[in-house]
Amino acid sequence: MKLSIAQIDSTIGDFPGNLEKITSFSREALNAQCADMVLFPELAVCGYPPMDLLDQDIFVEMNLRSLRMLQRELPPGIAVGVGYVGRNPDVGGKALVNAYGIILDGALVFEQFKTLLPTYDVFDEARNFESAKKRGIFKWKGERIGFAICEDVWRETETPGTRYIADPVDDLFNLGVSLLCVPSASPYYAGKHKLRLKLAERISRRGNVPIVYINAVGANDSIIFDGRSFVTAPPREGTPGPLEVSARAFEEDLVSWDTSAPSVIRTAPQEETVEKATGLSEGELDTLEGALVMGIRGYMKKCGFTRTHVGLSGGIDSALVAYLAVRAAGAGNVACFGMPSRFSSQGSKDDAALLAANLGCRFEFLPIEEPFTAFLKTLSGVFEGRPFDLAEENLQARIRGTLLMAFSNKFDSMLLTTGNKSELAMGYCTLYGDTNGALGPIGDLFKTEVFALCRRINRRALAGGARPPIPEAILTKAPSAELRPNQKDQDSLPPYEVLDEVLKLYLFENKSKEEIVERGWDAGLAEQVIRTVARAEFKRRQAPPVHKVSPRAFGMGRRMPIARRIYEI
Repeated sequence: MKLSIAQIDSTIGDFPGNLEKITSFSREALNAQCADMVLFPELAVCGYPPMDLLDQDIFVEMNLRSLRMLQRELPPGIAVGVGYVGRNPDVGGKALVNAYGIILDGALVFEQFKTLLPTYDVFDEARNFESAKKRGIFKWKGERIGFAICEDVWRETETPGTRYIADPVDDLFNLGVSLLCVPSASPYYAGKHKLRLKLAERISRRGNVPIVYINAVGANDSIIFDGRSFVTAPPREGTPGPLEVSARAFEEDLVSWDTSAPSVIRTAPQEETVEKATGLSEGELDTLEGALVMGIRGYMKKCGFTRTHVGLSGGIDSALVAYLAVRAAGAGNVACFGMPSRFSSQGSKDDAALLAANLGCRFEFLPIEEPFTAFLKTLSGVFEGRPFDLAEENLQARIRGTLLMAFSNKFDSMLLTTGNKSELAMGYCTLYGDTNGALGPIGDLFKTEVFALCRRINRRALAGGARPPIPEAILTKAPSAELRPNQKDQDSLPPYEVLDEVLKLYLFENKSKEEIVERGWDAGLAEQVIRTVARAEFKRRQAPPVHKVSPRAFGMGRRMPIARRIYEI
């Protein structure tokens, strides 16, 4: 049997657009690849994740209407697998199911509902869907095909707080599948693809069947889907299973595989240079960059923006965001603004201008001294007798935020914020100031990762004979908000190489103060980090969404109460 994988970017609620993609990819699979079957990702008809749009009956009805239209419009002679929202046929339980169906010659000939409904990290499927009670087999072209929808194959991984009783994969093996297909909307984070491959190899070895992994691609709000669909065959002679097919990363793709074709043993991957500060290889940093670029581009397109803009401080965070914006939207659609105050160094102003020149985008200075002076004059009475402190520092950031939002309103341009994960964790940001914006592209990158990615970008440019886009001075100077004389980030924060390691233990591994100390870190440092992260929750709740590129991002992936006792310390 010849099988095609249609890795598409569905937009949530764009039923006509999603339907057109499914139809056109199916025709191409039939006509150009002579496929007997083409498979699309999980919930491709409506887009993933639909969240509480599922509470709106019209959303569910339009999704089902699209499914019926596909039955009429798909070409005959090819079996087409699509994911959609179905109605629960059983009495009791949730009203809806996460369904995957096969359409063949105008009829819906097979359906499989999702069994394991994740409720961790960014997922909340048990809120809306009922779990499948049984598994089935689709027989086609001599194959016995089973469908395990995304989480159904992740049962054997260690997910904190999650224990599943059912084992859909084992059930399908007991039914005698010859091919296991996994329609997915599996979000990206650094290293996730390697986990998928290892998981598929393990399952393929256990069942001695090929695994077809069909993953979504594109960006929906905070979530980035990297695609990279694949087929892996059972292992031979103690080797990993051959990677038969691999689709592109961060792009729509249509790839084909013949179940009867001989397998080729995979060669071992070459060793790559690894960034010591982050543990990320050069290839992983390149992939991370690709994820963020696609994330910005997809967010802009799906939210209806063609232009974007960034405030340039002359620091590394805004430099990286501006670079990513230009890659995502094109230099002609990006505007950058330097907004110097009385505390801005000449070096920072020069660095911001040089960066914009390197990127080829629009750049203008909007000095904030006059509005800052006017605000200080207005506040002079109520501030009388009080020293210059955080109030005046934050006032500068809020003036900048106002100017950037004014440009957004006037020119329908999407403002990108420039805060990184280390700063968001510690609340080292100003509400209604540098947190203003529609999207925080690097809000899930620790500061050390920001530096690592910028260094990689420059190294790659040099290796290709091009001028490094990020000025060297931006990479080497000490980070500073420049809101008071001689200010440095480390006046308020631990060194980033220390802070980031403690944050990983607390945020990713849920380690307590005592456990962090047992890992060799200072007790005072551990207490400072835990206390500060907890107290800054109110800021993060009001910040724009960030692109998830780590195992646990702020926002959907880490839901914490604002008003609480900090019991951990």
